[in-house]
Amino acid sequence: MKALVVESSSTMRSVLRRILTMRGFEVAEAENGQHALDVLRCMGEADLVLVDWVLHELDSLEFIARLRLGATPGMMVIMLVADAPGMRELHRAFIAGVDDYLMKPFTSLQIDQMLTQGGLT
Repeated sequence: MKALVVESSSTMRSVLRRILTMRGFEVAEAENGQHALDVLRCMGEADLVLVDWVLHELDSLEFIARLRLGATPGMMVIMLVADAPGMRELHRAFIAGVDDYLMKPFTSLQIDQMLTQGGLT
């Protein structure tokens, strides 16, 4: 399975890459929304996309909305990864098209639960 980690922090990208790779994912990374769209054009559709709330060049909500427009319905799980998002931010993210969210800091067990709930295990 393919995963894309869209995260502004290189440290967090590395952590997520390591966890997902250990679970059998082929992982690509992007540091902002525009770069993520470019990566997806090269890699094709991902099974899982983890999106940081704070992105540059193309914000997370716009990136998620564009991703949903081009995705095959039901074929891609999009997870928001955020530091204690407020209810308003979560509401906006779900409207844009996220399937669920993961709060930082997180554990590998929480990643496993997220993958199971998303049908990716």
